[in-house]
Amino acid sequence: MTLNELRYVIAVAQERNFRRAAEKSFISQPALSLAIQKLEEELGVKIFERGKSEISITPIGVQIVEQAQRVMEEAGRIREIAKQGNDQLVGALRVGIIYSVGPYLLPDLIPALKKLAPKMPLEVEENITANLDALLRNGKLDVIIIALPFGDTGILTQPLYDEPFEVMVNNDHHWANRRSIKPSELAAEKVLLLDSGHCFSNQVAEACPDLNRKGAEIQQGTSLETIRNMVASGLGITVLPASANSARYRNRLLKVIPFTKPAPARRIALAWRKSFARDQAIAVLAQAISQAKIAGIMPLL
Repeated sequence: MTLNELRYVIAVAQERNFRRAAEKSFISQPALSLAIQKLEEELGVKIFERGKSEISITPIGVQIVEQAQRVMEEAGRIREIAKQGNDQLVGALRVGIIYSVGPYLLPDLIPALKKLAPKMPLEVEENITANLDALLRNGKLDVIIIALPFGDTGILTQPLYDEPFEVMVNNDHHWANRRSIKPSELAAEKVLLLDSGHCFSNQVAEACPDLNRKGAEIQQGTSLETIRNMVASGLGITVLPASANSARYRNRLLKVIPFTKPAPARRIALAWRKSFARDQAIAVLAQAISQAKIAGIMPLL
């Protein structure tokens, strides 16, 4: 069993296609297929089920792929140690972040992190939770910033802050002079939310269950900033996380109204693989987030 064979197994598991896996691994398809067949014979088990149109992973293969990823990560750690001289705060940190957090956290996080770890730049991937989860487990990301609940026994999490939700309306809306809004009232309005693949939309629907009833008028948008502008134009109302309503994002055509207490909220956290070796990098990232001046949140660190 070699590291190259494990690398090929991971590539096939990710691509579900021998040709694409071979291209990704810079090897010919016959050579890759032979290497995997040799490994399967050595182990005495089938890692992949080979169909005419697709490749699937056997139940035992799933466990082998997961272990192969851990082995490759530990092997990569050897290179990191040699390269960084045991300094975990040297070298890029690959961070994933959900769309409804990234634009409102990063402008304050980056300056704080630069002071704490000037030699640790961030490679940032914005995406929905499901995709970040897959990238994290496949070793493409080191740590992700998501909303709880999240993860399982193979994933560690660190809660960062709680963030209340707030209602946003146009200045001409009949709620514009209201001091607070009950979650149950939203169902009577046209509500603009992110596409259903975004966890924030699901969180709003859970906090305001009447939005799930038949007849509720909901329109979906691609980003919170697009939705903010549609509300400004008078198309409807929306719900935003408090961090999106700080002074730098305010629009004179809009009014922000809190929910009645206890206001719906979400808990934002870091999540990373148990096998990830740069624990100091995770700790410093959490520290930088705690030092960032993010309006409206309730820090937990």
